Amino acid sequence: MTAYRFLEPLDVLFLRGNKLFGDPGSYGEALVPPWPSVAAGAIRSHLLAVDGIDFAAFARGGVSHPALGTPQEPGAFRLTGFHLARWRGGRAETLHPLPADLVATGCNGERRLQWLRPVTPAPGLAGSATLPRLPALATDSREKPEGGLWLTQGGWQDYLQGGQPRPEAVVESKDLWKMESRIGVGLDPDRRRAGDGQLFTVQAVVMGRDVGFLAAIEGAEPPADGTLRLGGDGRAAAVRAVEYDPPEPDYGAIARDGRCRLVLTAPGVFPGGWRPPGVDGEGRFALHGVRGHLVCAAVPRAEVVSGWDLAKGEPKPAERVAPTGSVWWLEDLDATPEALRKLAESGLWPEEGYDVQRRAEGFNRIAFAAWGES
Repeated sequence: MTAYRFLEPLDVLFLRGNKLFGDPGSYGEALVPPWPSVAAGAIRSHLLAVDGIDFAAFARGGVSHPALGTPQEPGAFRLTGFHLARWRGGRAETLHPLPADLVATGCNGERRLQWLRPVTPAPGLAGSATLPRLPALATDSREKPEGGLWLTQGGWQDYLQGGQPRPEAVVESKDLWKMESRIGVGLDPDRRRAGDGQLFTVQAVVMGRDVGFLAAIEGAEPPADGTLRLGGDGRAAAVRAVEYDPPEPDYGAIARDGRCRLVLTAPGVFPGGWRPPGVDGEGRFALHGVRGHLVCAAVPRAEVVSGWDLAKGEPKPAERVAPTGSVWWLEDLDATPEALRKLAESGLWPEEGYDVQRRAEGFNRIAFAAWGES
């Protein structure tokens, strides 16, 4: 069973990115939405506090939690989804970043959404791409793509079904949150006072009214209400249990069509860089009963994710990740609707040898989308 919780900030949030800061004159940028590991850590800490588990003993591995296990051997808890969301009409509506194959441009004050389509390069055209097709945008004008855009839940449903989302289904970041600069002072722990010349600046995230995050949790039943500490400095966020029906494609239609798109809904920690697990050197894909041939990919520039390991008291290893919204096109698809659904629910994790910590933190989550107009 999946438990859904709407997390609504009660204060500004310090959602720190992956860059170090704190030195005199440094500037700490915020990341919205934060890595799913931020939400996973906040929810796990909340569970430990509610259940009266001693944090120090848990960090040492001296006590185990029924759902969380220990830091060395995690239990059944998994974050299976983490999305920007807003509260509308008595329910939570998720918001999704534009997938890499959907480009928004403006013309005469009107926004247009256009597809990147997989095309075969012309004979004699050389390049470094290893796949047989390239994602291309066919347009009759030169325009700069817009950034900072989000699809509403309805627009995301249209996308998964292979349809063209309407321009009205796009929301701008400025309508969801704003940034404020805050001044911080470094502390001298030995003299118990402010450090000399240690002023720095950080970005604070001011979420709009009724804007927050939706977390999907498996393997544990978090409290249905209350507050938890979210992000840097442990700012408060209200917890609300919600009913949520996640958008899905028509798995039967995808299986019959024999081709589809694979879309990352969370950052991808892949040993093969931009190549998802299950893909060999020839582009053949095979994972959890789903087989196909990788023919094209739209993967933006890699990002780096790290974090702080509270149990060990040290930074987590920095890892390059494929960004949320990366898209892969699969042809010669051989899979049942049930196998497609199972892979979407389990994420892009191999049968064995995966990173149990990152899996529990919600990385490598995916959605299938019909090939559609692309």
